[in-house]
Amino acid sequence: MLPTVKLSDEYEPKKPLPKLPRQPLSVEETGLSLSFISDLVLRALYSIGELTGQGLSEQLLLPYEGIIDQAISYLRKEQMVEIKGAGGIGERSYRYQITLKGIERARELAERTQYLGAAPITLESYTAVMSKQGTRGLIIDEESIRRAFGHLVISETLFQQLGPAINSGRSIFLYGHAGNGKTAIAEATARLFSETILIPHAVVVGSEIIKVFDPIYHEKVSIPASEATAFDNRWIISKRPVVIAGGELNMDSLDLVYNPISKYYEAPLQMKANGGLFLIDDFGRQQMRPRDLLNRWIVPLEKRVDFLTLHTGQKIEVPFDQLIIFSTNLEPKQLVDEAFLRRIRYKIEIDNPSPSEFREIMRRICQNRNIPYSDEGLRYLLTQQYPKRNLELRSVHPRDLIDQLIDIANFLRVKPTMSSELLEAACRSYFVEL
Repeated sequence: MLPTVKLSDEYEPKKPLPKLPRQPLSVEETGLSLSFISDLVLRALYSIGELTGQGLSEQLLLPYEGIIDQAISYLRKEQMVEIKGAGGIGERSYRYQITLKGIERARELAERTQYLGAAPITLESYTAVMSKQGTRGLIIDEESIRRAFGHLVISETLFQQLGPAINSGRSIFLYGHAGNGKTAIAEATARLFSETILIPHAVVVGSEIIKVFDPIYHEKVSIPASEATAFDNRWIISKRPVVIAGGELNMDSLDLVYNPISKYYEAPLQMKANGGLFLIDDFGRQQMRPRDLLNRWIVPLEKRVDFLTLHTGQKIEVPFDQLIIFSTNLEPKQLVDEAFLRRIRYKIEIDNPSPSEFREIMRRICQNRNIPYSDEGLRYLLTQQYPKRNLELRSVHPRDLIDQLIDIANFLRVKPTMSSELLEAACRSYFVEL
């Protein structure tokens, strides 16, 4: 059975907000020490220059009353910060600047880290929040899955395999010939993640800071103004992340990336993908052997925790909770052994389309490109061009051939149609003998 949703239909599920963490009202509630927050304030004044109490609050994303004011009071007592003037009424409008003693301290701090931004949350807080918003337990109904895949032409057999695999929240191995829609299926799966989740700007372990929020993968969702004032702004609300890595993936990108200049860490890809989807596209063509990836993830895939290494050699445990999809054009037996496949719960072959599926794909592409569809033209393709060239059907062929046909018709200044002449010219310039 083929999906009947039109190409113009957009599937955009509702995204209810997660339970918002309450804004900390004291230094203790931040999970950070007063000295750590004071160091953040000092670095901000040293790097940016003169700031008001409100400006420091906005820089660190911490409340002024009860937290920033306590840090300023401590720094003033230690003669590292002084009041420069006032820009309004109230202490939060006072303008602060760093003293010579404060500059010396700030330079000492720069030897340890030059992180400047939102105050981090603790690793314990991150782990606790992620445990409540993981991918396991996400129940997605059949109607939602059908709508998400409505723009694709897939068989009922394949659909019945994909549905349970997606709902499991476990790893999926998609394999089959190139051009049959493995990446498109993975991207459609990502659209099913209807919930929003909490992502921290940064996480602290001891005195080491790990930057987690990445605007490339984390799409911010606004919250009602009525709730914003009571919300811990060290977190952002994001759509569930979708991280796609291809041939550029290597072992270094799977561990903490330490910047020796700024002296803080960037979270690895799998940590940025927590709570969402991690697609490893073109699996087997990475700059590392598939067996190396297995050895790296053998524990995370089973235990759903990962162990990352600080530059000091210390190991830390972080959540490993995302739907992982491995997509490959290569034969599984060429890539991995039985032990690896056993740890990937679902193995799904994306086969060539049937003639009826191929026809439906061609019909949809023509409709989308405003080209009149022709059964006669399709028959010419399947009975003349494909046998002559010894070709198998691929799901991507209709799109590419019609686009090729349009280019040729535009060059010849004729109306693009599924004529045998234009189809023959498209095949001649698209297919090559391998």
